Amino acid sequence: MGDPEVEQADAALVARMARGDRAALSALYSRYAPKLLAVMLQILHVRAEAEDVLHDVFLEAWQKAATYSTERGTVGAWLTLRARSRAIDRRRSAPRARAVPLEAFGADGPSDPSVDPARIGDHRRLSKAFTVMTPDEQEVIVLGYFEGLSSSEIAEKLGAPIGTVKSRTRSALQKLRGALGET
Repeated sequence: MGDPEVEQADAALVARMARGDRAALSALYSRYAPKLLAVMLQILHVRAEAEDVLHDVFLEAWQKAATYSTERGTVGAWLTLRARSRAIDRRRSAPRARAVPLEAFGADGPSDPSVDPARIGDHRRLSKAFTVMTPDEQEVIVLGYFEGLSSSEIAEKLGAPIGTVKSRTRSALQKLRGALGET
């Protein structure tokens, strides 16, 4: 769980954005742009594309600020989900060879906690949780989440049946939930 005071402050910024407050948008951008850019770079691997999508994400957040609800999650999660989805959409709309080999990610995943020192604890928990998975399960999680590939794209890349990919994904997610203490 994040810091409740930060979450409340973020929600207040989004509420101000819904009323047309550009300073609130600027504050939210300052807080989240580096984190979101890092997420998008993991998926797109091209800084110019990631920056372009980042702009789109904040434009969309500005336009849809009134639809944000604290019951559905934190502002950080709301923005991250939008960023990840838009980056995957961009990646799929312009297919090309994967720029970063899977081996470059290593067993602890592609995340760099130095981008956000407050997330170092989360990075450690995720790294530890990642170790409960088999290498095959780790591979489908990295390809699906960090590379943004669909199950059929993963199956094609690995030369494995789609059912196998889905089984590995399901098993990996169950293990992650258990390791992270989620139900």
